[in-house]
Amino acid sequence: MYLFRLLAPLFFGSFLASKTYLQVPVTEKIQGEDTTRIDRDYALEATMLGFFGTDGARNPTLRANKGDIVRIKITNGELMTHDIALEKLGIKSKVILEKGSSTSIVFKAEQSDTYFCSVPGHRAAGMVGNFEVVSGVISNTTVAGLLPQKDNKPLNLNFETGSLQDWTATGDAFSNAVFSTDPSPVHEKEMHIGFEGKYFLSSGGTVNSKLTGTLTSAPFKVTQPFAAFRVSGGALQDTRVEIVEAASNNIIFHITGQGRATLQPVVVDLQPYVNKEIFIRIVDNETGISQIPYIPNDKWAHINFDEFLFYPSRPDFPNELKQKDIIVLPPLDPVLNAGLSGVEAAKAMTPPKGFKITLAASEPDIVKPISFTLDSKGRLWVVEGHTYPVPAPEGQGKDRILIFEDTDGDGTLDKKKVFAEGLNLVSGIEVGMGGVWLGAAPYLLFIPIDAKNDKPAGPPQKLLDGWGLHDTHEVLNNLRWGPDGWLYGTHGVFTHSNVGKPGATDAERIKINAGVWRYHPSSHQFEVFAEGSSNPWGIDFNDYGHPFITVCVIPHMYHVIQGARYQRQAGKHFNPYTYDDIKTIGDHVHWLGERGPHAGNFRSASAGGGHAHAGAMIYLGGDSWPKEYRNEIFMNNINGARLNIDHFERSGSGYVASHKNDFMAMNDSWSQWLNFKYDPSGSVFAIDWYDKNQCHSPNPDVHDKTMGRIFKITHENDKWVKVDLSKASDMELVNYQLHANDWYVRQARTILQERGPNKKVHNALKEILARNPDEIRKLRALWALHVTKGLTEKDLTDLLSNNSEHVRSWAIQLLAENKNVSPETLKRFVALAQKDASPVVRLYLTSAMLRLDPAQRWDVLDALVQKSEDKDDHNLPLMVWYASEPLAAIDMKRALQMAEKAKLPKILPYTIQRVAAIGTDESKKVLKDLNEKLGKTGSHENHESQMLIGKVLEK
Repeated sequence: MYLFRLLAPLFFGSFLASKTYLQVPVTEKIQGEDTTRIDRDYALEATMLGFFGTDGARNPTLRANKGDIVRIKITNGELMTHDIALEKLGIKSKVILEKGSSTSIVFKAEQSDTYFCSVPGHRAAGMVGNFEVVSGVISNTTVAGLLPQKDNKPLNLNFETGSLQDWTATGDAFSNAVFSTDPSPVHEKEMHIGFEGKYFLSSGGTVNSKLTGTLTSAPFKVTQPFAAFRVSGGALQDTRVEIVEAASNNIIFHITGQGRATLQPVVVDLQPYVNKEIFIRIVDNETGISQIPYIPNDKWAHINFDEFLFYPSRPDFPNELKQKDIIVLPPLDPVLNAGLSGVEAAKAMTPPKGFKITLAASEPDIVKPISFTLDSKGRLWVVEGHTYPVPAPEGQGKDRILIFEDTDGDGTLDKKKVFAEGLNLVSGIEVGMGGVWLGAAPYLLFIPIDAKNDKPAGPPQKLLDGWGLHDTHEVLNNLRWGPDGWLYGTHGVFTHSNVGKPGATDAERIKINAGVWRYHPSSHQFEVFAEGSSNPWGIDFNDYGHPFITVCVIPHMYHVIQGARYQRQAGKHFNPYTYDDIKTIGDHVHWLGERGPHAGNFRSASAGGGHAHAGAMIYLGGDSWPKEYRNEIFMNNINGARLNIDHFERSGSGYVASHKNDFMAMNDSWSQWLNFKYDPSGSVFAIDWYDKNQCHSPNPDVHDKTMGRIFKITHENDKWVKVDLSKASDMELVNYQLHANDWYVRQARTILQERGPNKKVHNALKEILARNPDEIRKLRALWALHVTKGLTEKDLTDLLSNNSEHVRSWAIQLLAENKNVSPETLKRFVALAQKDASPVVRLYLTSAMLRLDPAQRWDVLDALVQKSEDKDDHNLPLMVWYASEPLAAIDMKRALQMAEKAKLPKILPYTIQRVAAIGTDESKKVLKDLNEKLGKTGSHENHESQMLIGKVLEK
């Protein structure tokens, strides 16, 4: 199952309308007034690649005379949201979605402007062009060109002989390549070629795009400094035109089409080659054949060509095709297998040396595994997602929970039980604290366990409701216990939830539509831990208790900080004063090319496989695996059918994530691993929603509901063990906090949490915290003390002077857990903000401030904004802003005074904007007073703030 939307088609069809100039008596409304004339009527097609005209021009410059009434109409070339807006005039059309739908803007040409798509991210993706107000006649004429000659005869470089005279062909693509009609017999009927003269050349068109071959012209002398020819077709590496110097055989120029049918002129500067011989080579080595079952063949795997001419000076074409406007796709990745049996699928995978893959279970024993976890006996609790993608009516769900066990250590799950059936749209599972926890939108459920019989001890309890169902592959998912004893989960951007206890009023609920949430199993509190990202489908914690999520479409890796706001795939942050958000920690993406993440799918094996990721596992499984894997994060690349690994390096208050070599390839396009976790032996189990369709669809018929697999990854050093931590004594559970395999640490901590406070346990844990030299073991003891209620405020404030920055940081987080601290603790926080050398400590202080009443934050934030050493930190400038922002509503003057002292970027301009947003006479006066004060200094930096004040006061 591929739970991630492909928002844009990978291959684009023909393009509909373009630039025309009409005088028509139609009625349009312009900025509140009616008119009966349109002087300039422009029609463009909208795609994520830009706005296109029928002449092929991408984001053409649209021109009009001053005073003209102009209409710009866009027609959607794909299933995608688009609109068109003018920047200076501040007008925009309605938003269109369906392919073929249209909308327009009408305005009077008074000044030059920029037109663009205002849908978030689309302008940055390239949907932007220029509108110009010009004087005089608007003309598109250009100077005439000349055909090259050989032996005093014009060469057939425009194909007006109706043949391939003067050319030599290899392969099949050019065996029948000259055409004389538009539309041509080898292109789709709606495609406009726009050739010159009687004939043009195509290497098969869209009909015969599988054909390949090469066409080479006779050599000829360069007699003019410039040349131009017309080209269209695929924006692919292996469909191209090359200009080659004959003597050296060096390619001196090359270009592809841009994925369109209409021929566009290309200009070549030949000044260095005058009086030298060159030849033209037209290459089509791209078959376009897709090996992905549900991705069609690429009809743009061909090239069209016409009319090579010399020019005495550089010709000017309004629709000139330039290399910078073309976004070239790499070739399709080879797909070795598809639709294998479970046994053959395991054999096809290529793990590193020393590792092996075992088929642990497959259909019919497991079907559509959508989520799983391990219990304290090392058993797998697996959800079969039969209901997805359409939720069943209440009480008619088909999902079930299975318990699998390997009883003899051979890697196969030979024992199976059904724990529960009749569940509805389950997307996440965790076990512990006396029961099973399920994400099953619109609910967070709890099923108590009868541990002796592995059966429910009662019906499912609805702990929370209000979880959205807008997009059923972006519901609450991936439940996992955090080191602090809370249940964590993730949530996608296109589903809008309003979460609360059943019966809660709207005011008592919390909104979430992207990010990380948590729920406390004892106090039953629900919180949004951090917001933003896209559709995270994996979360895990490293040795220091820092969470990380893997996401899709946008850059994929985020270090999750309590209270942070991250880059969003779509939509706005709930707080309108956010102004900017924290970006990925990745120094890379897993897709190739510049057409964006969707276009890189199935063409990006060398970069990691594509944009869609599922699962997150920071490997802490002990010492049997090579050390190079510990604390590295594993994620499955859905489109690439491979396990990616990112490596974390500490940087300031956070991390930078770099791409390591992929752990392995599944070599099977139907493979869809959704999650993976290490077990007591250090081996890793993985669930595979095996399906040829990798895309989410609300249509249940596109998913094969008969298949599913569980695989096990083992290293040759792994030793299978049979365990049952539920029978361990309290002191054994304490000692497991020292174990090299974090499976024991986490399971033991959860059991201790369930058993509750115990003085003997607390004393033993405090001994580890005080005396163990390893700060990771200290942290584990600290977390276990916290979840068993073994810490006082004094215990935690004493830890604020601990030698470990991570212990100090966690003491801060736990002190602020209940969103309130004592005056004495707050004084300690102020001292840390002023003097602590660790950026991690300062980050935790900032998160803590976000949990306190704004009136308590002043002194800590006053110190933090002045930390010049944090000005380039990935997290702190924005985190400090998020904590500072509410202070403007308390005391505008004091907030501005604090911002004036700030050494962190953007604090002063953001505070100015925040005060201006209050919109009262008092706020305007405070800003005017600041403006006068800044004017007396004469500094350039203050001049920028003055300009901003003037701008916000004008509104």
